[in-house]
Amino acid sequence: MRIGVVEDDDGVASAMVDALEANRITAHRMSRGIEILTRHPDFDLVLLDLGLPDMDGIEVLRRLRQVSAVPVIVLTARDEERSVVRGLRNGADDYLVKPARITELLARIGAIRRRAQRASAASTHLREFGGITVDLSARSLQISGTTIALTTKEFQLLEMLVDSPGTAVSRQQVMDQIWGNAFVAVSRSLDVHMTALRSKIGRPGLIETIRGFGYRWTGEP
Repeated sequence: MRIGVVEDDDGVASAMVDALEANRITAHRMSRGIEILTRHPDFDLVLLDLGLPDMDGIEVLRRLRQVSAVPVIVLTARDEERSVVRGLRNGADDYLVKPARITELLARIGAIRRRAQRASAASTHLREFGGITVDLSARSLQISGTTIALTTKEFQLLEMLVDSPGTAVSRQQVMDQIWGNAFVAVSRSLDVHMTALRSKIGRPGLIETIRGFGYRWTGEP
């Protein structure tokens, strides 16, 4: 991972770069806002101070957002609520007040990185879980390389579950989204299709029943 550190204080910048590189993160220090505006394609994430010598950090952030979606964590001494709100409204992904603990900074960086990875996976329309591949675009299910035939309703059920693994989905949500209503007859149809889907997948533990609520895709066989 490559991080651009935009910080005009030599001592703070040096300590930050050293801490990041000690944690196997490549860091490059810049002291002026104009530098990150021209070099943003070089980085996977930017740590941005607001008190820069050539322009205010909020202006840097505003201009950066016109040309790039690179994640930005504002790291500044400004701790008033107005500054935090302005930073987030102008496109910052997170906001930390100096002096920031390196453990917290690393945790925030890790969280942003995971979100980016999930977004990237979502854009491919593929969901993979230990030998199970669900292609949301092709509307297909493969288990250990073998394509499993699903009915339209079975795939719609599967799609709802794998699109948010680990998140509980209520029966009401499922019936409303797939059948368009939550009548008793539909509830019985849901049970039939869920049983068939579980049988075809052949790994009962993947779809957990939450008593009195609904279902959850566990992501584990």
